[in-house]
Amino acid sequence: MSKRRTYTREFKIEAVRLITEEGYSLREAAESLGVSQNSLTNWRKQLQDEADEAGSDEVVSRDEQIRRLQEENRRLRMERDILKKATAFFANDQH
Repeated sequence: MSKRRTYTREFKIEAVRLITEEGYSLREAAESLGVSQNSLTNWRKQLQDEADEAGSDEVVSRDEQIRRLQEENRRLRMERDILKKATAFFANDQH
């Protein structure tokens, strides 16, 4: 008898994103995440149905906001690392 697992909504969204945006095949994504292909298919349909009901603009704008924030976070980390290196360089240059 197998124990049924419960996955968070965020996990399901990211799992479906592997297929729809990252180019993973259904089989690859399922194996990588340790879930069945049937579960991924059901999650994709469920999320698509929810998007259709809520209006895809709301879902797209949320996804776009997440992507924008991730890109901003990446840029800010890069700027921070550059400033750290510059600070170390000038601190060593003064001695």
